Amino acid sequence: MRLRSALLGLCAATLLASGIGFGAGYAANKLLDKPAAPPRPDDAVLVNQLAGLAPQRPGHRDLFVLGFAGDGSEQVFENEVLFLRDLAAQRLDAAGRAIVLANHAAAPLDQRLPEATRANLRRALSGLGERMDPDQDVLLLYFTTHGTEDHELLVRREGRQDRLLTPAMIRQALDESGIRHRVIAISACFAGGFIEELQDPDTLVLAAARHDRTSFGCGNDSVATFFGRAWLADGLNQTLDFAAAFDQARLAIAIREKAETLRPSRPQLARGARIDATLAAWRAGVTPGPALPYPYAEPDDLGAEAAGVTASPPPAGTSR
Repeated sequence: MRLRSALLGLCAATLLASGIGFGAGYAANKLLDKPAAPPRPDDAVLVNQLAGLAPQRPGHRDLFVLGFAGDGSEQVFENEVLFLRDLAAQRLDAAGRAIVLANHAAAPLDQRLPEATRANLRRALSGLGERMDPDQDVLLLYFTTHGTEDHELLVRREGRQDRLLTPAMIRQALDESGIRHRVIAISACFAGGFIEELQDPDTLVLAAARHDRTSFGCGNDSVATFFGRAWLADGLNQTLDFAAAFDQARLAIAIREKAETLRPSRPQLARGARIDATLAAWRAGVTPGPALPYPYAEPDDLGAEAAGVTASPPPAGTSR
């Protein structure tokens, strides 16, 4: 197995803000040298949440939602999937049909989230697929984490070995689930590199950056990525059209990057031949709920403590 530059391309905002760099020795230690962890039993929290999903409504095109916050060392990613869950319930007519996976520090038992692991991604998609009508229903799948130049997503939880999630793994899990109609949004650096593997006639893929560009907004000094803020929080509060929200977000991100003198991330969209008609039919059956304000204030506005953002030391093997 070749020594990858796996973590060299982690989210540009972190690198710019903190000077963190990932060397080949760290990548080797994390990804190659450590023995594989023993298999863990099924995540009981995920099992219970899947069992509690609201049923599919016969004759109604339902939206089911899955959020995946891959890096548990930065609160920004969990912020976004929790907001996605609430937005699904209040605005997207998906109350009781959303699951979020996150790798952040364990909350009280009654608030605990299933872990964002490769195995749980497969389990969650399989469970959602069993509830969905494959001819009618739509899946919104949202990833938020760091991305690498090799087009992989970081899966990190304290005390566990770092893992990487590839486009092929995601595609296999989706295909095995039987879910046909898919909207896949990826807020990560180099996310455009996922498009080729994930696109098909019944899929809309939204990527926060071109295959060779970084995206911005991660790190412990942020509460939303640029893409999460512009597409998820702002765009979907204005329209239920995922592609139209993307067009708005792409413009907003370009304006923000220019103002902050950042190299353009160039978000990407790939639209399958049949997905527009499917999504139009879904929107026709939805009366959108009221807009949901993004509940996490930027540290610059209220201070890190008031915003619920706490500083954390850099990962092992890094320097500030």
